[in-house]
Amino acid sequence: MRDYKRFLKEKAYINGKWVSAQNGKTFEVRNPFNNDKIIEVPDLGKEETIQAIVSAKVALEKWKNETAEYRARLLKKLFNLQLDFADELAYILTLEQGKPLSEAQGEIKYGASFIEWFAEEGRRTYGETIPSNASDKRVLTIKQPVGVVAAITPWNFPNAMITRKIAPALAAGCTVVVKPAESTPLSALAIAVLAEMAGIPKGVINIITTNKPIEVGEELTSNSIVKKISFTGSTHVGKILMKQCAETVKKVSMELGGNAPFIVFNDADIDSAVEGVIASKFRNSGQTCVCTNRIFVHDSIYDEFSYKLSKEVGKLKIGNGIEQGIAIGPLINEKAVSFLNNLVEDASGKGAEVIIGGNLNKLGGNFFPPTILGNVSEEMDVYNKEIFGSIAPLIRFTKEEEVIAMANNTPYGLASYFFSKDYARVWRVSEGLDYGMVGVNTGKISTTVAPFGGVKESGIGREGSKYGIEEYLEIKYICIGGL
Repeated sequence: MRDYKRFLKEKAYINGKWVSAQNGKTFEVRNPFNNDKIIEVPDLGKEETIQAIVSAKVALEKWKNETAEYRARLLKKLFNLQLDFADELAYILTLEQGKPLSEAQGEIKYGASFIEWFAEEGRRTYGETIPSNASDKRVLTIKQPVGVVAAITPWNFPNAMITRKIAPALAAGCTVVVKPAESTPLSALAIAVLAEMAGIPKGVINIITTNKPIEVGEELTSNSIVKKISFTGSTHVGKILMKQCAETVKKVSMELGGNAPFIVFNDADIDSAVEGVIASKFRNSGQTCVCTNRIFVHDSIYDEFSYKLSKEVGKLKIGNGIEQGIAIGPLINEKAVSFLNNLVEDASGKGAEVIIGGNLNKLGGNFFPPTILGNVSEEMDVYNKEIFGSIAPLIRFTKEEEVIAMANNTPYGLASYFFSKDYARVWRVSEGLDYGMVGVNTGKISTTVAPFGGVKESGIGREGSKYGIEEYLEIKYICIGGL
């Protein structure tokens, strides 16, 4: 391990400068494994946020007029630097977020892939010529950057959720103000270090660290200079931000909560389905927006599936994410532990079977054991709420039509999964699930090249793929007459 401390910053980043709060206030960033203080960072507020927005506006005038090739070259440098220092960035990520180091290293590479992808996509933001309605006119469109973008990111993927937003924004010619989660600002600041090293001009990327998210969020959503908000987080907060953005009619991208179903049909490869559940449920200790929330298992294979899943879950090693071989790290805080404990108590009190786990882990602190609940039903909280933790609820079903209706009976529509060998069923169920993303015979669906996003109350817009850059562009129609 080279020295990660060169990327461990204790100041925010505005207009190419490392700055403190005007009032000198800071807040602590703590390691969720043991609650030890890692470092203190500036507690910025409204005034510093305005400074960042103005800096982004000034930088925009030059940045948007640079060639796509120029912006691509700088993004490629940023991509290479993220890979060059992947070990250091992963170590910082694990320190502040808690996920196992192997997962953190995977996130760094995943995050870098968006930088590389959009460096290339920025050179393909084509307009078009349209057959004219009149012989003396020509009709065409061009695409231009939307302007200053505010990105508000969560704590569960503190690197990738930022790169997935800033890479298309910068490639399109926008400048950005990033507000990372209070719990995990260090990965965001590390990205700013890399941006400096890559030669990205001052003001193009600004990082606001704050323990006053409401105050900063209100400025980002109300300030007329900001033309777009990109947010990843809870549906509750997303709705608040959308209301606030309405006053200035901002463009918005929202990647919100989920209640992902995982359906195992009676013709499924059970071993593969178990592997899929492990991948989609217990990654990052269950703290991802696309994590499986409800596992529907056909009644005829329920016992076999339950046995095999519990056997594999029992092998998952819990502990400090820095250590080798750890599969389950701590949850982000004690509140998350309490929430999961309440879900288990509610379910068991209403008739659910605790197959494995359930009790608070002997490690204490922010740890919660991987848990499987059997015979879960619709009246239980664990069935209806986004779990965001390492609890796997099993629900029996018998008919295809029944399970599709059960899976869709939620206001959310982000990710969904099912296992089946019947390819007629694959088409029927894929089309029948009301979700933005469907994983068929796989528990891993996130990739740079595919559009990531949901329907219903799980969000608006898409990230990644060729569609991701469109979120940061406006289409301008030009009509040339007098020909």
